[in-house]
Amino acid sequence: MEALKKPSVPTETEQEASQKARSFWYYAWRRFRRNKLAVTGLVVLTLIVLVTIFAAPLTKLTLGWGRDEFELTAIRAIPSARHPLGTDSVGRDILTRLLYGGQVSLTIAAVSVLSNMVIGTIIGSIAGYFGGLVDNLLMRLVDIITSLPFLPIALTLVAIFGPSVRNLIFAIILTGWPGPSRLVRGEFLSLRERDYVEAARATGAPARRIIFRHILPNAMPPLIVSATLGIAGIILAEAALSYLGFGVKVPTPSWGNLLSEANNIIVLTKMPWMWVPPGLMIFLTVLSVNFVGDGLRDAMDPRLKR
Repeated sequence: MEALKKPSVPTETEQEASQKARSFWYYAWRRFRRNKLAVTGLVVLTLIVLVTIFAAPLTKLTLGWGRDEFELTAIRAIPSARHPLGTDSVGRDILTRLLYGGQVSLTIAAVSVLSNMVIGTIIGSIAGYFGGLVDNLLMRLVDIITSLPFLPIALTLVAIFGPSVRNLIFAIILTGWPGPSRLVRGEFLSLRERDYVEAARATGAPARRIIFRHILPNAMPPLIVSATLGIAGIILAEAALSYLGFGVKVPTPSWGNLLSEANNIIVLTKMPWMWVPPGLMIFLTVLSVNFVGDGLRDAMDPRLKR
């Protein structure tokens, strides 16, 4: 009979690999879970995102109303079983439009933040890694864009091309990418002198590999925090422009143009069901995003690793 094989004992290398598996992200998630406000914000934000994503089946199956369906006999109707949040000035169900409006507002925020992060990361990484003339040219471009105020630029673009979701996103991206680019550049200026980057250069690794494989992953934590907090600012910017009539064009709903019902003094004083719900959704979403962003900032602080 063959001798029974003894169970293998983990070598020191395997033990080290097991310890490395508990990486930065493991400790960051563990710290994040201990932050009650951040976890609460994440739960609330997740619920808001889910109900807006599934707005069509939720409203059609439970309420029976479409996004633009109206009832002429129920104009500015008070909340009831038929219309849980009442109706607007045209007789459309406010709860239905509130959920659809969340789709638009959150989509604008997500697309704008993602685009800003991509553009800012590319420009910031190139400037921070190569330095010298390339850095000076790119940073002067960033200075020029930074000097352009968002609101006048957005109003000008909308006045020329008309209010629409596409034009609003373009205005936000045009003035929003310099912030992430400065952040990434600062991280690259610090990380490019680290030992592991010098070792990669010594082995002949190309610049593209060093940037995307060795430096960029280590520059992501502050960028993720910046993106999270940027979502709140974009939601407020969309709401402000749509409230003024320069954002999302009616009849497409958004939280901002739903809130514009408060322009009417009668609605403002006597019909709170028409403007309180979108205002409350903006408040809850922005507050939840800020809680999550603060939690991520604390969780990703390397000084708190122990």
